[in-house]
Amino acid sequence: MRIYKAKDYQALSRKAANIISAQIIMKPNCVLGLATGSSPIGTYKQLIEWYQKGDLDFHEVKTVNLDEYVGLSGDNEQSYRHFMNENLFNHVNIELQNTNVPDGRAEDMNTECQRYNNLIRSLGGIDLQLLGIGRNGHIGFNEPEEAFEQETHMVNLTESTIEANSRLFNDPSEVPRHAVTMGIKTIMQARQILLIASGEDKADAIQKTIFGAVTPRVPASILQIHNSLTIVADEAALSKCDLGNKDMLVL
Repeated sequence: MRIYKAKDYQALSRKAANIISAQIIMKPNCVLGLATGSSPIGTYKQLIEWYQKGDLDFHEVKTVNLDEYVGLSGDNEQSYRHFMNENLFNHVNIELQNTNVPDGRAEDMNTECQRYNNLIRSLGGIDLQLLGIGRNGHIGFNEPEEAFEQETHMVNLTESTIEANSRLFNDPSEVPRHAVTMGIKTIMQARQILLIASGEDKADAIQKTIFGAVTPRVPASILQIHNSLTIVADEAALSKCDLGNKDMLVL
């Protein structure tokens, strides 16, 4: 595990984008696992900037997103497909047919989950998975449970997650109560994992992720056992972790 302490969100975003861009440069046809939410927006902006300068080429890149709300079509402004189009895909030279997000409007969610599992396998797995983290330690939409869910599945969102996401909706009652998400096994099978976190409200979750017991009550804690995990977090998110005066720590 490598932990990078960034001064602020801007520095965090630049460091995370550096790691992703290195993956693209080393393997132009790589498979990226991507995340949504507020945490990766700065990272995506930095990647777009480097693309516009001619430093990055997304033409051969393939992507699979972590999750999608159940009930929202891809053209809904609150869907994660729309988020990815607006915050990354529409601004770089990636082929849209090479970008994948679970279908939140699928008639049979069990069939859709299996389709998504098969898709990831057909791509040869994920080279680098980008993750954010919820205040309760969730990754993707894998909420605290009694056991680690394995592959893509439908989840009931917790009230804390619904509350956190309600800021993105005009009316909190519009926030979907269900989502489709990659499972822990799928995430853990990625060759590299990059976890980013910003803000004091993530400090408890980050502390438990790095130093706590591995437990499905804190889903991100299982990342401790991944053999290629990088955490990039700002000072506020690392405020409950004792890293001394180091800006980088290997555990």
